[in-house]
Amino acid sequence: MTSINKKKIYVIFSFFVVAFCCVLFKAFQIQIIDKADLITRSNNQIFRETKVYPKRGHIYDRNGSPLAINIQTYSLFTIPQDIEKPRATYQKLAQILPKMNLQDILSKVSNRTKFTWIARKIELTKEQVEKIKQLDGIYIEAVPKRLYPNHETLAQVLGFVGVDNVGLSGLEFLYDAELRGEPRVLRYIRDNKGRPIKFESQEMGSNAKDIHLTIDKDLQAVAENAIKNIVEEFEADGAGIGIMDPLTGELLAVANYPTFDPNELRISKPERRRLSFVTDPVEPGSTLKTLTIVSALENKIATPETNYYCEEGRLRVGNHVITEAESNKKYEWLSLEEILQHSSNVGTTKIAFDLTYPKLKKTLKDFGIGIRTEIEIPGESRGILTDNDNVPPLSLSNISFGQGVATTGIQMLSAYSAIANGGYMIKPTLVKGKSEVNIKNRKRIMSPETAKSVENILVKAVEEGTGSNSRVKNFTIAGKTSTAQRVSPTGGYDGYVPGFIGYPVGVDHPFVIYVYVDNPKGRRYYGNLVAAPVFKKVAEYLLYKNKEFNQLAMVEIDERDAAIDKVQTTLSSARMYGHGETPNFVGLDKISAERLAQEKEITVLHRGIGVVSSQMPEPGIKLDSNKPIVLIYKPPALQ
Repeated sequence: MTSINKKKIYVIFSFFVVAFCCVLFKAFQIQIIDKADLITRSNNQIFRETKVYPKRGHIYDRNGSPLAINIQTYSLFTIPQDIEKPRATYQKLAQILPKMNLQDILSKVSNRTKFTWIARKIELTKEQVEKIKQLDGIYIEAVPKRLYPNHETLAQVLGFVGVDNVGLSGLEFLYDAELRGEPRVLRYIRDNKGRPIKFESQEMGSNAKDIHLTIDKDLQAVAENAIKNIVEEFEADGAGIGIMDPLTGELLAVANYPTFDPNELRISKPERRRLSFVTDPVEPGSTLKTLTIVSALENKIATPETNYYCEEGRLRVGNHVITEAESNKKYEWLSLEEILQHSSNVGTTKIAFDLTYPKLKKTLKDFGIGIRTEIEIPGESRGILTDNDNVPPLSLSNISFGQGVATTGIQMLSAYSAIANGGYMIKPTLVKGKSEVNIKNRKRIMSPETAKSVENILVKAVEEGTGSNSRVKNFTIAGKTSTAQRVSPTGGYDGYVPGFIGYPVGVDHPFVIYVYVDNPKGRRYYGNLVAAPVFKKVAEYLLYKNKEFNQLAMVEIDERDAAIDKVQTTLSSARMYGHGETPNFVGLDKISAERLAQEKEITVLHRGIGVVSSQMPEPGIKLDSNKPIVLIYKPPALQ
């Protein structure tokens, strides 16, 4: 073979080697390097792929009443370029849809060729659905829509979902994965004529989970109504309330006003959607004095009988003068007990000076001040408490009576619950089933003796001190008022935030209530005048609901008058009835009414919340065992 032929062979061989390498490189590029991009391009040829979740899990209160449920709605879409006679089709659709005309539809599909939504989550009858299915090029999807049957009630806790049923706020956001469950995938592709075909995956997705809360819906409604009324009466900027079981950490009710309706999200103001009771820290004012007293007792700095000279209401600290909340108060010698009873700033300052900041700081930290409670609400604030090892005297003075420190409502509620339960710090919760774990993990932060001593002081603060308007007849109330200066957004102080926190002593079903009102107008801005009456109304309702009042139906008239608080004449009405006559249910709660109905073997229907305000038929009328008795409930009008 000549050298020329060999060269030709080498050239041709080299060409094929290079060509093979190019093919190999291209194959490597397609299958390895550009794999993800090419798969994406392929998927883009499927003109629609969506994940459809099973019906979102429901949210219930502690008694099984629905708070967030689903209703069946439909979403409509089209592919404008695939419709042969678009205007005629849209005209027919407009005749079927209840709230859309031809112009509305045309505005949505104008200048569109690909996938286009026409309407989302609208309610349709079966007849309307069948007619829409017969329209070429119009596609319909059954989708659940979130409904909040109680409207504003507990709205800031529940939160809301977006148009795709994804949780965006509150519990809906926090427990979105559990409530949504696993999806199934719907794909729409084109056939060889370009017509869309729908394919569904066989995997149906797992069931979503329901959530049961510790909230009592009826109590929540009463609490929200109470703070709404006080805001309107005093033309305040807002108010907050929380009610907690100190033994289990369960929240029974929590709310702020103003609030919003999650069913009408578009017309609500964003600032009304958050639960400020948990997310917005404020200076607690005099309610923090109780923790200063606890610190003094626990650190053996003083006893309830230890006396302090209160400088006739004026104590110079550096270049500043500490005065009493009411400038006309000129206390001289007060015991530790009397300092809290009369809410003396000067006396509390002197106690704090004996304590020093490191000891006071430890007590505040033990009570959760400056620490998130980890309540199941997104956006919880930890509050404000300096981490410095020590602070100047003026700062120590301010912190001791609730200034220069900021807490959330849930922190104060948890702190006072530790006093109410005998000295245990317990984690608050909104979700049923977590209380058992919380009880096991509770931490003792003070001795039972200290808790009892402080409780006795709080009782005197109500009976003989600044909390007189919180008293509930025939019950012993322990509590503390506050009238904190309100921090201005522009700096300094502007207005007041009156508050009251307390609880009934020695009841079978204990609870702690914290109420505060933001910036009431006028001269009546003290905690005892503004917040304490709200506590009283809600406490009376809850005591009536929980205590031995459920035996009203069985008590003779003379025994009943001696045994119960005459909250209102209607609530203490007689239960006397003869054989075959309709019993008197007026004034009873649902539990008591059910018990009476079971005893008399009659059927009752419940309407509303609260206690029975009227009934049909009326008491004493001949009983018809074939007809149910309708009971109308309203929150009790407590004085």
